[in-house]
Amino acid sequence: MRIVSLKEDYVFKEFMSNEVVRKYFLSATLGVPVESIRSVRLINTFLSRKWRMQKQGILDVQIEFNDDTKVNIEMQVAKQRNWKKRNLFYLSKMYTDDIRWGEDYDHLRRCVGISILDYNLTEEPYGHHVYRMRDNQGNDFTDLFELHIIELKKNFSSEDDLSDWVKLFNATTEEELDMIKTNNIGIRTGMKMMREMSLTRRIRYIIEAKEKARRDRVAELQYLQDEAMEKGLEQGLEKGLEQGLEQGLEQGLEQGLEQGLEQGQEMVRVLFAKLIEDNRIEDMKQATKDKEYQKRLMEEYDIK
Repeated sequence: MRIVSLKEDYVFKEFMSNEVVRKYFLSATLGVPVESIRSVRLINTFLSRKWRMQKQGILDVQIEFNDDTKVNIEMQVAKQRNWKKRNLFYLSKMYTDDIRWGEDYDHLRRCVGISILDYNLTEEPYGHHVYRMRDNQGNDFTDLFELHIIELKKNFSSEDDLSDWVKLFNATTEEELDMIKTNNIGIRTGMKMMREMSLTRRIRYIIEAKEKARRDRVAELQYLQDEAMEKGLEQGLEKGLEQGLEQGLEQGLEQGLEQGLEQGQEMVRVLFAKLIEDNRIEDMKQATKDKEYQKRLMEEYDIK
């Protein structure tokens, strides 16, 4: 039987709302004993904006340790353009969010970013990457910045503390949950939550509504793409026919169709760029039925 997926943003946030889940997941990710984590509380996921035109950061799940360390946890399903820069932007915003005008630097706190990716970011065989600020001799400059990348497509050894968590994040059926054999209280609590959420009508309605909205966006993009191509071809054909009176009908038609195709593709390119700017990568893949043209655009924007 199918269950709700933790890769759905709403389900993921509900999942992380449980303090037991948070504590045990952070223990496995950060490599600290769960007994040393007295409490981890959820805090406002909207980062402050000091100027009206400044970009505001919105975090998936922001957590605060009892020692004032701040942690952001995000689930990223689709690749995004400039994701590394975006990740550093959020970490930097989280770091500077505590200091106000006239305050000294003592108010700045340690910030940790944890990104769970449903795709491979690196070519390395291992799936848990930890990044810190160090010199070329491996000496830490500071522990105030720390990034953890967890790649769900990679294989994790059974000895790895994150192994069962990765199985949990990837699970989509009851059978896959049953295959997770563990005594970890956090994972067992998470499995129970996933089963309960799968039976909750409210959760199902939210997921179904999001899926309907996604399908509607795809249909809208297909309509815009068809209209753009049709308009471009019509304009090109008309221009080609005019030129055909002077240069010959056959040559005019050929040139007109070519120019029309170029105009249609240019309209798709504009739409494509707007979708990438809005981080709507999955919708972008539906922006054109011309697979060769789509491939060229994806290579241009370094999207796989």
